[in-house]
Amino acid sequence: MTDPQPCRVIGVLDDGAASLSATALAFLRRADWVIGGARTLALLDDDIAPHAIRRDLTGQLSAVPGWIAQAREAQQTSVVLATGDPLCHGIASYLAARLCIAAIEVLPNVSTLQLACARFGVAWQDARIVSVHSKDAGEWQAGTAPGHGLYALAQAVRQHERLIVLTSPDNSPDRIARLLLAEGLGDDFVLCVAERLCSPHERTWADMPPAEAALHRFADPNVVLLLRTTARPRPVCLGLADSAYQQRQPDKGLITKQEVRAVSLARLQLRCDSRVWDIGAGSGSVGLEAARLCPQGHVWAIEKNEADAAIARHNARALGISNHTLVHGKAPEGLDAWPDPDAIFIGGSGGELADLIALCLRRLRPGGWLVMNFVTLENLATATQTLQALGATWDVLQLQAARSKPILHMHRMAAENPVWIVCAQRGEGSATPAASAVQTAQGEGA
Repeated sequence: MTDPQPCRVIGVLDDGAASLSATALAFLRRADWVIGGARTLALLDDDIAPHAIRRDLTGQLSAVPGWIAQAREAQQTSVVLATGDPLCHGIASYLAARLCIAAIEVLPNVSTLQLACARFGVAWQDARIVSVHSKDAGEWQAGTAPGHGLYALAQAVRQHERLIVLTSPDNSPDRIARLLLAEGLGDDFVLCVAERLCSPHERTWADMPPAEAALHRFADPNVVLLLRTTARPRPVCLGLADSAYQQRQPDKGLITKQEVRAVSLARLQLRCDSRVWDIGAGSGSVGLEAARLCPQGHVWAIEKNEADAAIARHNARALGISNHTLVHGKAPEGLDAWPDPDAIFIGGSGGELADLIALCLRRLRPGGWLVMNFVTLENLATATQTLQALGATWDVLQLQAARSKPILHMHRMAAENPVWIVCAQRGEGSATPAASAVQTAQGEGA
């Protein structure tokens, strides 16, 4: 059923009334309530009726549905002013989710991203659109966890050739350029910046190297195009060779081997948006491949050895992985700050295995898997006894691979050390593990 008096959500550009259709302008001039940002209200000041109630939504987005409801209860007309297309990272979808969809009518304008692409002659149908409108979280640092306003952009630049970025005063073009530099992508992209589109002060900047853009201040509002200038790497997602990772020297080889890594990752049952813990990260091989398999997820890793932690950070940068946060520390310290995971991998426990297993099962999200690798009988015994005591569902796989090695003009098979892969899910008794059960496992195991 059509609402006889919907709130009109009108798209506006910086040339003000000139950007509006006759219909939109008529709705605006007759409106009893006009809601918009301070800049937009000022831009259309002459076209707002003197009797109209004005509301500045800056910093008050959550109040807007209530204002519209007030107008409707008073049988008054209302208009919400938005920039460009209100359904492209705009307020219209927010209002539609909180009001009956029939309670609003959207009158879109040309999107500012379309205008920016037009200015630079760039086709935008295959571009990735990213908005960095969010609370200011400061400059981007490699390894930053989700929640930062630039996180989505940091992931997207790895996966796309062209990006259109709707900026904010804090997350500005120069800060975006510094993100590219921090991620080692300073030679892979150029920035095109369109300032104050459709205003008398419009200005464009084409093909700026990130190092140059990082030192420049741009006028707000603006739109940024990121155009890749080098071919995007397309590495394999699963099964990287051991040699692809830097490893500890002179003890090269302290890494979860390729065969074990592949099976362990398969048993983690990862999805594209999984949250993963990697405990005892070592060189980072398991966690980093998990990050590649979960481009919309994130991996939190911890490693107690400072040298190994440095190696893992090097590997993350060398592999171009940005959805991976590494902490130098000893589990379980610090794990309480991490979000509950969909999957957990334990490659090393530092002597806290029984307590660590209990904590991990308690924190796992429903349906999640805990996968552990062991090379000693003692740790295997501790793990299985702890899982049994906690009422978990578990199984053990012994994996022993052999690799061919040259001998004279022929080849022989050389056996790798056997590895036990223990896989577990939370059982009914795992949510509130008894301390005595854990203590028993600790006493009988390692």
